[in-house]
Amino acid sequence: MSFSTVTKNELARITGQHSCCRLAELAALVKMDGSIQIGRGQVALNIINENAAVARKIFSLVKNVFGLQTEVLVQRKNRLRKNNIYLVRILPRQEMSEILKRLGMVDKRGQLQDAAPGALIRRKCCRRAYLRGAFLGGGSVNSPSGTYHLEVITERERLAQDMCRMMKKFHLNARVSQRKNWCVVYLKESEQIVNFLSIIGAHAARLKFEDIRIYKNVRNQVNRLVNCETANLNKTVNAALRQVDNIILVRDTVGWSHIPESLRETAELRLKYPDASLRELGDMMRPRLGKSGVNHRLRKLDDIAEKVRAGKL
Repeated sequence: MSFSTVTKNELARITGQHSCCRLAELAALVKMDGSIQIGRGQVALNIINENAAVARKIFSLVKNVFGLQTEVLVQRKNRLRKNNIYLVRILPRQEMSEILKRLGMVDKRGQLQDAAPGALIRRKCCRRAYLRGAFLGGGSVNSPSGTYHLEVITERERLAQDMCRMMKKFHLNARVSQRKNWCVVYLKESEQIVNFLSIIGAHAARLKFEDIRIYKNVRNQVNRLVNCETANLNKTVNAALRQVDNIILVRDTVGWSHIPESLRETAELRLKYPDASLRELGDMMRPRLGKSGVNHRLRKLDDIAEKVRAGKL
């Protein structure tokens, strides 16, 4: 089961404490997944979703908010992923126009509205509920084990811009992009995604997200440290091999008698202990010498070897 499905299943179990919040959440679900069907003298409102838990929540919200009975139809996809599609159909006893007005789908003149219903999201709790409904209707979130990405997609550009502004009121750096015929409201940063999950009430998903994120960060840090240590070790080994070659060249050509006593001592220790670090070589000397001092002497030996190779000695 994907992380998105787990998150939606958790959100589908949340019931808004206030009637205004339940109406705002239902309005978002209808805006994202709803369509009006006219035929045989009836007007029906259809809400389609691929998640069974979300379909059950729509059924419950319609009954709670409007006191209406609905019918749920299950259809099977024939293309690509053969998931079930759940269609919640509302056949109201009262005028459909009144229901659509309460949901913010139409204005007072009966014209369809693409924007988020401002009257339903004035309160902070209602904005949380609306964002929760929007995510249930058209959202997804990647598993934190991969790339960090959360998005809500809609065909309505105005609605996408409204949701983006709504998120920014919660200090989320949401952005909108175009993907073919869709408008995508998205978050990319892990902290932003964690905060969004908390805002819409997905607390268990948030904890799971943070657990995986922390494990991932620790693992990446360990890998960086190991890679750094490996690179430093390779660098040290290559430098030691070069130093040994240069010292042997100086010994066999110039001879110990023609170089200072301090350089000879350092050269002999390096030949005797080719795997020792600069600090370890310095500790073996009397008097003791620091890393920079040992490195300085070895550089002088390298310079002498280069002069030998150039025929200057």
